[in-house]
Amino acid sequence: MTVSLFDQFMSPTYLGIPLLALALTLPWVLYPSPSARWLNNRLLTLQGWFINRFTQQILTPLSLGGHKWALILTSLMIFLITLNILGLLPYTFTPTTQLSLNLGLAVPLWLATVLIGMRNQPTAALGHLLPEGTPTPLIPVLIIIETISLFIRPLALGVRLTANLTAGHLLMQLTSTAAFVLLSMMPTVAILTTILLFLLTLLEVAVAMIQAYVFVLLLSLYLQENV
Repeated sequence: MTVSLFDQFMSPTYLGIPLLALALTLPWVLYPSPSARWLNNRLLTLQGWFINRFTQQILTPLSLGGHKWALILTSLMIFLITLNILGLLPYTFTPTTQLSLNLGLAVPLWLATVLIGMRNQPTAALGHLLPEGTPTPLIPVLIIIETISLFIRPLALGVRLTANLTAGHLLMQLTSTAAFVLLSMMPTVAILTTILLFLLTLLEVAVAMIQAYVFVLLLSLYLQENV
């Protein structure tokens, strides 16, 4: 029986119980909790430095009203990075390759930014639907286009994360399969393919971190428009 390349993206189950919940819970166990000591160990110091730098980077363009989102944006960033990188390990499952999960993260957060804009500054929020100086005959068309682009934002967030991780995993599986098949027939080509697979793995680690950062960065930009 031929195994489909997309079987690796199916949500695994054990005794009929989906293991997706376990995969979503595991990242929180891997990070140490801050201690009450004056001097922390190297891991806690590095973790605190990363969180401080990332929070400063994300919140710099935002007004004071958007700083309330610091905790949720930083937690989401660490959560996505951990899920993406853990999914590169052998015999693991990457929850962020599921479009349903990514949309479940993107839609509520995007909707929260829109509702905040409608509550705090409804005139400015609705003004984004019609650029200033638009000719009168184009007003209905532009309003429809801007409304569609507004509702496409969460879909684009989820699809971007899903497509990048899915494509990377498929490419890694194809390259590794080629290396195994060529090992007995053309060992030299198999070695070159293995080197390519190693470089591709490094690229995927970078993609896993970058896509998590892009996801949170775009959310912060949507928030910036509405606070």
